[in-house]
Amino acid sequence: MRVSWDEYFMEIAKVAAKRSTCLRRRVGAVAVRDKRILATGYNGAPTGLRHCSEVGCIREAMKIPSGQHHELCRGLHAEQNVIIQAALYGINIKGAIFYQTHQPCVLCAKMMVNAGVLEIVFEGDYPDEMSLQILKEGNIKIRKFATER
Repeated sequence: MRVSWDEYFMEIAKVAAKRSTCLRRRVGAVAVRDKRILATGYNGAPTGLRHCSEVGCIREAMKIPSGQHHELCRGLHAEQNVIIQAALYGINIKGAIFYQTHQPCVLCAKMMVNAGVLEIVFEGDYPDEMSLQILKEGNIKIRKFATER
């Protein structure tokens, strides 16, 4: 049976998440417009820096709860990497739909509003109510992924 577009792009986000080097949560994201992939990303350290899988997780060592003190993490989020990759290669993501394995955090939500993202389809929850408020106020449609079978 042929998968839907939502299932197709969500599966690609899940594959992207497999590249993650985060010790706490593996996240993948795909920006899509007109049923075409614009950019992909996963969470991990900036290019050329050692990954958390090599040096350990500061937030884990400090017992910082999920969704708090993002500034202490050495990694970039999957959504941030999608936006950065698109910018590096001159790809306009305005009007894109983001398919991602998890709900975005508030930092990513703000970036996505400014990038002109149209919609976010996510599967896993994330403990950040403020991100949902920012997305709603920014007129980004938010949709929880549900398998259509």
